[in-house]
Amino acid sequence: MKSPDPTSFDAFMSSGMAASQANDGAQAIEWFQKASAAEPSAGLPQFLMGAEFAALGDMNAAEAAFANATLLAPGFPMARYQLGLLQFSSGRAAIALLTWQPLLDLPETDPLPHFVRGFAALAQDNFDEALHHYRQGLPLNTTNSALSGDIEKVIAGINALTNKQATAAQEEDADDAAAESSNHVLLANYQQQGRSH
Repeated sequence: MKSPDPTSFDAFMSSGMAASQANDGAQAIEWFQKASAAEPSAGLPQFLMGAEFAALGDMNAAEAAFANATLLAPGFPMARYQLGLLQFSSGRAAIALLTWQPLLDLPETDPLPHFVRGFAALAQDNFDEALHHYRQGLPLNTTNSALSGDIEKVIAGINALTNKQATAAQEEDADDAAAESSNHVLLANYQQQGRSH
């Protein structure tokens, strides 16, 4: 059996990265597939393929690629995180939490365990707790701006939802207060009419 040629792998990866930066996802996937074939035990090409498939909207292929990356590179926490994120965002929170379980063992200086705890709280509709964990993790992430951007979108979504709920509750309270005051007006009118009889 011929041993893999590392220069081919590096060349394929470089070409894939260039295609990705040029927003040519289909071409990037082809290069990453070639890199994966050149070094079948490497998790990175699978991870990058997963990102490209997700960007193209093919979530089944993205999940398969992230799962392959996680299996091939168990020490690559970002692959596991992205796999869980895809599962969580497709409505499979329980599966995502299982996928993420090993990330909770990362040091507290890593943002990922904080983000995972945030999603665990979010799955239970514990918005305040989720925000607390997300805000703990954000300053720890100094290397991956896309990761922070995703979490900031989640925070904005929670804020929008809780503001909407608060507004609805205030409107309901205002409606109740208006109904109560109209009851008082009716009662006052009734009492006045009652006295005049």
